[in-house]
Amino acid sequence: MSDNADTDADPYTLHDGDEGENGERGFVFWADEMADEIEVRAPEEPIVIKGGISPSGVPHIGNVNEIMRGYFVAEVLRERGHEVRQVFTADDKDRLRGLPRKLADLEGNIVDLGEVDAGALGRNLGKPYTAIPDPFGCCDSYGDHFSMLIGRSADLLGVPIEIESNTAMYEEGEFEESTRYFLENRERAHEVLSKYQDGVDESYIPFLAECENCGHLTDQITSVNLDSNTVEYECVDVEAGEQVIEGCGHEGTATLREGKLPWRFEWVAQWKALGVDFEPFGKDHAEGSWPSGQDIARNVFDFEPPVPMVYEWFTLDGEAFSSSAGNVMLVSEVLDLIEPEVLRYFFAKDPSRARDFNVERIDLLVDEFDRLERIYFGEVEADDREEQRAERIYPFCVEEVCEARIRLPYTFAAVLGMTDDSDLREEIARREGHIPEEAPDWAVEEALSRVESARNWARETENEYDYDLKRTELPDVEVDGNTKRALEELADFVEEGHTPEEIQGEIYEAAKRNDVPVGDFFATGYRLFFDQEQGPKLGQFLGKLDREFVLARLRRER
Repeated sequence: MSDNADTDADPYTLHDGDEGENGERGFVFWADEMADEIEVRAPEEPIVIKGGISPSGVPHIGNVNEIMRGYFVAEVLRERGHEVRQVFTADDKDRLRGLPRKLADLEGNIVDLGEVDAGALGRNLGKPYTAIPDPFGCCDSYGDHFSMLIGRSADLLGVPIEIESNTAMYEEGEFEESTRYFLENRERAHEVLSKYQDGVDESYIPFLAECENCGHLTDQITSVNLDSNTVEYECVDVEAGEQVIEGCGHEGTATLREGKLPWRFEWVAQWKALGVDFEPFGKDHAEGSWPSGQDIARNVFDFEPPVPMVYEWFTLDGEAFSSSAGNVMLVSEVLDLIEPEVLRYFFAKDPSRARDFNVERIDLLVDEFDRLERIYFGEVEADDREEQRAERIYPFCVEEVCEARIRLPYTFAAVLGMTDDSDLREEIARREGHIPEEAPDWAVEEALSRVESARNWARETENEYDYDLKRTELPDVEVDGNTKRALEELADFVEEGHTPEEIQGEIYEAAKRNDVPVGDFFATGYRLFFDQEQGPKLGQFLGKLDREFVLARLRRER
């Protein structure tokens, strides 16, 4: 649990909107603003929204930023009657520059490098990701494996994306025109790029050839022949961080399809080849690649770059995402804890604000989403801005707007997760008033499905709800005479019919009346019901269970 009081209070504060003349805040959905900017340009349809990533490690929820930011803008445009394509480029022609310490299989399990064929990666440093064998042995290449995971993440969130492989685009000649243009105008390309990148001298040629001998990508281009659309190259060493990837020294010829453009030029070539109208990207690109990209587009290629949108990164449990440090979480892992609509809501928040995805307090995010839903259906009081926010955002978060849907409070669902008895879960939920008597069966089933999610959360974080009710067998608990009398009195009190709060108070009083240390009496109760020395707030928990079972257990009958 965090020591930061503000973070514990609410790490998911929404900041959308602008100050009004009188200080009030009106809600403006950022995706509407982006759609407005796109429409001003009157683009041809289909409107193309793009994201992209290099397959360098585990595709975690931080990488999903570009997919989800693009999704909301795409949905707004579709709502306005536009035809939209959402594409996602796998920059899989990039070279592997180092060994990741963590990978993920197609089922979403994160594994250490030692658990797969690490040699498949180690022997192929410097080669394109799609030229490297899949270390899991299940896909055609390492690049394909990563792209498959990205596609599955989008599917889990109900986002229809078209994955475009850079490798395939090069092989099919979709970048050939752009590559040739850059080489024809390499003096101008050099002039523009030198403003943004050090070490770009007059001999710079914007192309990396794939060595026919060893498969490495080399930037040592010795000559260009545009009559044959080929380049001459020498396979030289490449610096990759603190290590050097050795080239084989081979001198050869490559066509413009047998290599790739440097990233800053390749990004522009993607815009042109795919007809991109809008692209969100992280602040790292905003400070680096974007200024050069728009300059190259306008002053080398003579076309207008896409409408941009910069998003802030978010952290995971207060720390930056890091495959090497193991601080990663896949979409599939998140959806073991919360519903897809709750995660979509997280990404619907203002992208210009940095925030933390706090797994320990994910209950606050769920509560916030549940309140949004209740506001949308007019079930709780809210101010004008909250109503505007709910009215605009909520329909984009759910697959279908349905007022009959039931949400169990998340921490209450975690309490129900202490028992495996599905009938008891439903009985308690009904008794507590969380499931209406006439609720349809599908709504009851969907509501109770949250129990497993909350239970997974309790076990993942080892929090106060991480206990298993021992319902089928009586734990072996020895009690002395005083404790036995205190348990009998507590059972009689429960049998009379009292609230959970009153039962909690009686636990203290029964212990005191019978000269049993209060801490020891609570420990006895925890051993009887959980076979552990500690547990949840005991009176609250007993008050929610079926009374016959509680009485029998307190009297140590079963």
